[in-house]
Amino acid sequence: MSIQSAIDKISALLGDRVVTSLAERELHGENESYYQKALPDAVVYPESTQEVSQIVKICNEELCPVVPYGAASSLEGQHLAVQGGISLDMIRMSKVLAVNAEDLNVVVQPGITRKTLNNELRNTGLFFPVDPGADASVGGMAATRASGTAAVKYGTMRDNVLAMEVVMADGTIMRTGNQAKKSATGYDLTHLMVGSEGTLGIITELTLKLHGIPEALTAATCRFPSIEDAVNCVIMTIQCGLPVGRIELVDEMMVRGFNNYSKSELPEVPHLFLEFIGTTSGVQEQMQAFGEIAEEFGAEGWTTATLAEDRNKLWAMRHKSHYASAALGEGGHLWPTDVCVPISKLAEAVVQAKDDAVRLGLTSTIVGHVGEGNFHAGVSVDPNNADEMERCEQFITALAETALRLGGTVSGEHGIGLGKLKFMNAEHGASLQYMRMIKKSFDPNNILNPGKMIPAEA
Repeated sequence: MSIQSAIDKISALLGDRVVTSLAERELHGENESYYQKALPDAVVYPESTQEVSQIVKICNEELCPVVPYGAASSLEGQHLAVQGGISLDMIRMSKVLAVNAEDLNVVVQPGITRKTLNNELRNTGLFFPVDPGADASVGGMAATRASGTAAVKYGTMRDNVLAMEVVMADGTIMRTGNQAKKSATGYDLTHLMVGSEGTLGIITELTLKLHGIPEALTAATCRFPSIEDAVNCVIMTIQCGLPVGRIELVDEMMVRGFNNYSKSELPEVPHLFLEFIGTTSGVQEQMQAFGEIAEEFGAEGWTTATLAEDRNKLWAMRHKSHYASAALGEGGHLWPTDVCVPISKLAEAVVQAKDDAVRLGLTSTIVGHVGEGNFHAGVSVDPNNADEMERCEQFITALAETALRLGGTVSGEHGIGLGKLKFMNAEHGASLQYMRMIKKSFDPNNILNPGKMIPAEA
């Protein structure tokens, strides 16, 4: 049994859709973060669930690792074949299979990206709301339990996946869930798969919730004297039950990054970026209510954008925060991380993160979906500078410890992948052993994305 034997058998099945060239393997070994390249032994392009089943069955028999690959936009190295084997690129499985407009759902293959999906839906009056920034594949978004700027209103991928088709480690094709809005039958395998990062099964079809395109949308920005004022404004907004569509925090360093990278001209102080969604009158009421709250915390520079091109420009700038943060340092690379804490602890967590960055002499930005208590720290690093990388490691650890101390989690959005493995025991304790039992039951030969999600036992 060997990886090469698996490749030979899959090649006999798929022909030139099995690629072993160095260029293709290197492409699939890259990542958006700071991790070293991890090349698979081959890249395979399936076109159907049946083909995925056949591929995985061969890999299981040959003990060959198989790692699902979508848009490669994950930030914790989830798609990297760190033990070699097969990179299973789902790009050719990217169809919309059914739009059930009356039931507010759509059935899709995993390789379709969120932007393509919404383009396909534009004539229905419906849209898929989960927006992580990157034009990620929906299969990858489900596998990593993606979130995004609109999660404060519409929820995360966990809230927007109704059902799945999944290929298990032995090649069995399993269906989970259905199109009903709720069910009280059996274990919830759908949501076990959401966030499993390809370690329990390979997603080949998803049924996703859709929402009506709102009548009115208005984006807005305002600035604050301090990060504490901005965060406390968010806390008050959420506690008052104001139904904002998006509410994003950017600190002064992130604003500097936007000014440099996106050529914006914002004052370099903490800002909130917002979007109000609903009826025309409802949006006006939301804006008025938020304005009254923000005034209590010293907000200034209130600007709004109602035209689609102006709103899109604002959110395009926000979605480029990864690259804007990286460009602030000389190394040109970013070590991104995120945590999520109870909303009442958000100000403490953000201030602690900024203090830790200063203490360690690091160039770091803060940006986040603070309506949920989730924020990102992006540290600009030079991977060739061992001292800087060590200080960044200390920062990431301190941030994780802060989140856990405050009753939160070491990741609200990025997931575990490679980078957060070391924190799993601290966060989950005894329950980690039960996760290992689930993994062993679903994937006894450990071929599905090995080296991710569950740390090895000491």
